[in-house]
Amino acid sequence: METLLDGYRALDLCDSRGAICGKILGDLGIDVIRIEKPGGDSSRNIGPFYGNIPHREKSLYWFAYNNNKRGLTLDIEKPEGKKIFYELVTKADIVLESFDPGYMESIGLGYENLKELNQHIILTSITPFGQRGPYQNYKGSDMVVWALGGIMNVTGDADRPPLQVSIPQSYIAAGTYAAEGTMVALYERGDSGLGQHIDVSAQATIAWFISELIPFWTFQQQDIRRAGGAMTRTGGLLVPTIIPCKDGYIGYLIQAGQAGAERNKKMAYWLAEEGFGNEYIKQKDWNEFDWGKMDAAELGMLMQPIKKLFLAHTKQELFNEAVKRVISLFPVRTTRDIVQSEQLKARGYWVPVLHEQLDTTIVYPGPSALLSETEVTVRRRAPHIGEHNLEIYVEELGMTPEQMIMLKSEAVI
Repeated sequence: METLLDGYRALDLCDSRGAICGKILGDLGIDVIRIEKPGGDSSRNIGPFYGNIPHREKSLYWFAYNNNKRGLTLDIEKPEGKKIFYELVTKADIVLESFDPGYMESIGLGYENLKELNQHIILTSITPFGQRGPYQNYKGSDMVVWALGGIMNVTGDADRPPLQVSIPQSYIAAGTYAAEGTMVALYERGDSGLGQHIDVSAQATIAWFISELIPFWTFQQQDIRRAGGAMTRTGGLLVPTIIPCKDGYIGYLIQAGQAGAERNKKMAYWLAEEGFGNEYIKQKDWNEFDWGKMDAAELGMLMQPIKKLFLAHTKQELFNEAVKRVISLFPVRTTRDIVQSEQLKARGYWVPVLHEQLDTTIVYPGPSALLSETEVTVRRRAPHIGEHNLEIYVEELGMTPEQMIMLKSEAVI
């Protein structure tokens, strides 16, 4: 099968803040050339490492976000390196970068410079707060963006300080939105024939995640706060939604009104069958169930039998039974569960990729979307440092091996 965006080329200058953008474009078939400084990019130092051996060629982080790319070493700050980059730009469609605002302009590689070389070029910039505004020059780690994007305020338990997610998310989200913006610009270029500068703010990206909370403040001046493994119901009642079971946790959402009445009745039958039902649940009129009329004591009578039922079974047992009974219930999957998921296996989601230097095959996540006519998959492992220098410099740009030796001795490549 052909790939969706075969025939296009992107020059990827991003560090860890934007690596996933180029990976997504590479998955879709774009020829993504990852350009690193001689010696390798700093993100190669991010662990964990294959075999627990810290090494720039064994970073699992690097493997994850740089597969489907070719690798080139080039110092774009040096005059000779800049000339080579200019030549690469004339043959490219997209440039991806995640430097601080103003850096590209300072070395003569800003959008105005690039479009003089190639009016079709699309420059995608990923930064913490965007290219303009009072915060444009502020630094922003994942935690900073998580906090200033507003989502940290609603993450964590109600009686404890805010939390961030345990693995970095801000720049994964920003990189995903950057890939989306790049593809839209690529499509628009088909009409205008001109490129664009795509300005992606990680803070703005994260703020999208709380879009549904904005109306609460806009119309009611209500600042929705974190509730941990619970959901805030009418009157401020915190209803548990993440509940322990025999081997982990179950997500269970109790619905009021007619939408939840039938499923609540089925849960009541299940509790009774296993001997966990109490008089409150047996006598409850689920058609009249209203969270606004419930207090904490009544909530306890409702939840205690459910908690006992869950603790008596495993995640899979509860899930299987819930499917049979048509009850809204779902297991909280661990990474191990996800890797063993029959559903993902059935979609051909996991893609084995050979790492010949490590003499092993590593299984990667595949595409989240399957296209009927074009292939979206992991076609190549992440590149070694300068792995495609010869291929690109000599075979594509016409450089001689002697020129390469000279440039390498000067730390240009």
